Amino acid sequence: MRNVLIALFASLLVGTPVLAADPGPAALKATLSPTGTLRAAFLGSNPVQGRVDPATGAVSGPVADLVQELARQLGVPYQILPSANARAVIDHLNDGSADIGFLAYEASRAEEVDFAGPYANMHNSYVVAEGSPLRQSADVDRAGGIVGAVRGQTQELFVSSSLKQARVRVFDRQPPQAELEGLFKDGAVTAFGVNRQNALLLDKASTELRALPDSFLEVVQEFVVRKGDQQKRAPLDKFAAEMRASGFVKASLAKAGLQESASVASGDAH
Repeated sequence: MRNVLIALFASLLVGTPVLAADPGPAALKATLSPTGTLRAAFLGSNPVQGRVDPATGAVSGPVADLVQELARQLGVPYQILPSANARAVIDHLNDGSADIGFLAYEASRAEEVDFAGPYANMHNSYVVAEGSPLRQSADVDRAGGIVGAVRGQTQELFVSSSLKQARVRVFDRQPPQAELEGLFKDGAVTAFGVNRQNALLLDKASTELRALPDSFLEVVQEFVVRKGDQQKRAPLDKFAAEMRASGFVKASLAKAGLQESASVASGDAH
């Protein structure tokens, strides 16, 4: 008993990691990494979550930092799984090939997965042609406008449900820069909704494209788990709260160069 009290006192002095709370470390390890490796799926095309090095396949960014820290606290190795879209992330969770995932919160997605802890807000912006008269996001929804977005992504879900006058054109993938420039030249689109980091990258890379200066939507990025997997939700929510409060997430966003396109989540409920 004396040894237990000494260990408890020592943990209070140094600050017990959030994952050392009830349930104990062994139970948490079994819950969050049942195979002995923490496996995490994320949107490989979303830079606010992470980036995949095309040469090495290495993942960097907030998701990589969070998964690495979570695995360190659990004392297990980790595997990060870039996924093509939200459906692929959900499929990884449902087929058991991933233990946790990362998605932008959407009410429709909450019917298929459980959201388990916010870490960042992703900003979203429209890209327009350099010579476009559109100056702010509020200008986009006008008669004769054609707004592009990628099917199933946050931007498409928003514009498809929110725009009243402009027509929405849904794409199966994000057009590469040259193709997007051609769409604007042909009048096939008058604006294209993407996450703000991608908008800024397009603006910088192209003399034909311009990112509007504001964000038309801010969406919280969160841990997700398989629907009904209640045991994982509480520890992940605690972990996310600690990472926000400690400055870990802010530092991770800064390291990834995301200060203009993302911010630390507040942690408020949906």
